Amino acid sequence: MQPSQRNKLRRPHAVTLPAYDEIGLVLQGGGALGSYQAGVYEGLAEVGVEPTRISGVSIGALNTAIIAGNAPSDRVEALRGFWATISQKADFFSQFSARIPAWPGLEDAKLRWWSAWAATRTLVEGQQGFFAPRVDVPFAGLVKKRPDQVSYYDTSALRETLLKYANFDRINNGNIRVSVGAVNVRTGNLVYFDNATMRLAPAHFIASGALPPGFPAVEIDGEFYWDGGLVSNTPLTEIVRESQHKDTLVFQVDLWSSRGKLPDNLLAVSERTKDIQYSSRTRAITAFMSQNQKHAQMIKALLEHIPENVRRTHPIVQEAQKTADGSAVNVVHLIYKNKAFEGHYKDYEFSKSTMGEHWASGLEDIRRSFGHPEWFDIPSRDVGFVTRDVHRYRPEVNEAIPPVKRVSPESESVTEKELS
Repeated sequence: MQPSQRNKLRRPHAVTLPAYDEIGLVLQGGGALGSYQAGVYEGLAEVGVEPTRISGVSIGALNTAIIAGNAPSDRVEALRGFWATISQKADFFSQFSARIPAWPGLEDAKLRWWSAWAATRTLVEGQQGFFAPRVDVPFAGLVKKRPDQVSYYDTSALRETLLKYANFDRINNGNIRVSVGAVNVRTGNLVYFDNATMRLAPAHFIASGALPPGFPAVEIDGEFYWDGGLVSNTPLTEIVRESQHKDTLVFQVDLWSSRGKLPDNLLAVSERTKDIQYSSRTRAITAFMSQNQKHAQMIKALLEHIPENVRRTHPIVQEAQKTADGSAVNVVHLIYKNKAFEGHYKDYEFSKSTMGEHWASGLEDIRRSFGHPEWFDIPSRDVGFVTRDVHRYRPEVNEAIPPVKRVSPESESVTEKELS
């Protein structure tokens, strides 16, 4: 997508949100799909919406580091630099095949083949600035090693990439609350590293994305940690848990869709399994919040039968009053939708053109969401919890904000400029 073409798009004007107590950004794990989250953040930045707290897992944790580790005016460019670094340039074979016209009706098949080749290169070569194959993998079962040495790939290059694109002093001293999830390998418990309670370093973010057996465990203070997505891939609960008595707006950016087509072959089964395994549990959280709201309404009704002087003075009754007041949580849900050319390898297909495609999808989805200003009203505390999803909205007329132009392997040189 050329810069001149992007400037012609009718972007939303600056957005004035209601007076929420918190604006949260929740970033799910999903490997190469994570540039969709970067596109969503660009859409937030262009209308002046700044999160007060970010919670991420896996690739979402890496994007969290880049966003929180830069000044608001520098975040989008830092994200571009990060994704340009870890994205894969097309080799000669890819460039040659991309110029061969596809037979009519087989365009998606050509794109799928091209994408599969890029994913194969990732498996064999690794990704620059991210991970590299270990040479001793064939002998891994014969020699006992530390948990941080047992994996197919070495992620030591990722530390330098994070330090290049994120200022960790800013992460720890800035005005954004940051939390990233990881799993303690010894206990199996999900923990959140939070800048409100500790000083965060590159290791905390790398640990959040240490998905075995591809990536090694990361040692922090004598304990070893793996990818938080093994237990919960969507850290929405980390924000909702602390939303009591607060009006909270959450932009939840998911990379896996719980809804999908029935698989018709083994590779499709593998892809659908990942979608289900790593998709968010928003519906479960919605049910939980709804139940809490019912309890709050019951408490409120019971409090009406307690004398006023007791309500004003009794500490337990005062605590009950706080619970009865409840909270108002508004979740704007942005979910990456699978493309026809993608397969079960979509989370490790790091070609620059596909990264540009993901980015454009995220930017388009958030722009369309801002096309519905009523979605951002603070919900009534009697309701308590609402969700919005642009993909489930069916307008009767065309929306005011046009889609972002898509990209393809043939336009990779343009996409590379856009990312870099």
